[in-house]
Amino acid sequence: MESSWRFFIIGELLLGLWALSQLLNNVPILILLIFSVINLVYALKKVRQTSFNQFQRVASAVVILLCLFNTPAFWLMIIFAVLFIGLKGVEVSGVALFSGIPWNKKKMVIVNTTESDLKNGRRFKRKWFGNTRIGSNTYEWDDINMSILSGDTIVDLGNTLLPKEDNVILIRKGLGRTRILVPTGIGIMLEHSSIAGDVVFQKKVYHLRNESIKIFSDDYDDAPRRLKIITNTLFGDIEVIRV
Repeated sequence: MESSWRFFIIGELLLGLWALSQLLNNVPILILLIFSVINLVYALKKVRQTSFNQFQRVASAVVILLCLFNTPAFWLMIIFAVLFIGLKGVEVSGVALFSGIPWNKKKMVIVNTTESDLKNGRRFKRKWFGNTRIGSNTYEWDDINMSILSGDTIVDLGNTLLPKEDNVILIRKGLGRTRILVPTGIGIMLEHSSIAGDVVFQKKVYHLRNESIKIFSDDYDDAPRRLKIITNTLFGDIEVIRV
């Protein structure tokens, strides 16, 4: 998550520099902006406030906004911020944006079956930085083995069917938060190591400081399907959630 917010801040700073260059090229707007800022500071610092001072504050703020809105780069800053924060909230929450619309509630989903792919020797690449979400759509289960330098990870097992007996999730990470959504009825074993981070498992919180922990769900021994989660994180939290 830190890397994505760093990208957001850098993007906003670059757009801010572009907006500043546009203001410098528009001398009348720049003079009006400077005068409004000085007037606003003067009205705010005045000890004895009057109704005219309140008018000064409101009028100066409105003029400052109008000057900023006159630059296309400032509009891009707002659009970029709205899109980033909106998509970030959807990503973290895992909410489907259009799942609640009326025509999707009664829609019929047709699953196209294909022949099983050969798993021996299959290679696939994962990104080292940024957020990763596995399980947004229906998928065939295969054991997960991934390494990430930095970023948040969400693994949703609600859209797949685990085979009977043992299944494995192995995650090695430098920085970031990990959330694993596991359906009810699956036995869970979690083995986690971290320099600094918290573990949330079965509504209990464990604080790790250069420690390792191995915990089992109450139904692990009797469950027909079991999931072994092995994670190693330098700095970050892990949360196992029943869905």
